[in-house]
Amino acid sequence: GMTNLLDKLPSQIAQQASKANLGMADKQMKHMQGIIDSMTPQERAKPELLKASRKRRIAAGAGVQVQEVNRLLAQFEQMQGMMKQMKGGKMAKMMGSLAARGAAKGLGGLFKK
Repeated sequence: GMTNLLDKLPSQIAQQASKANLGMADKQMKHMQGIIDSMTPQERAKPELLKASRKRRIAAGAGVQVQEVNRLLAQFEQMQGMMKQMKGGKMAKMMGSLAARGAAKGLGGLFKK
């Protein structure tokens, strides 16, 4: 992945790229924190309450565009769906079926209950 690519670059370039990525990640985390801090406790507990007017208020309070709020909500919903799949054992079943078909050779024993 990205780490392998950075390892192949000359060290100075790799260090600069790494610092740039960390800077971007830090900025994104600050935006996320600002968005979450701008929500009421009810909005944090029930994101489905967030309609357009609330999203505008949250974005203004966090100093970001409404698209950033929408992006964070989409990421949250995606993670929530993945957690539900893992909780229900669907992920383990899926990996088990992949192993049974030979797609994950050597990993089959890891996913059996």
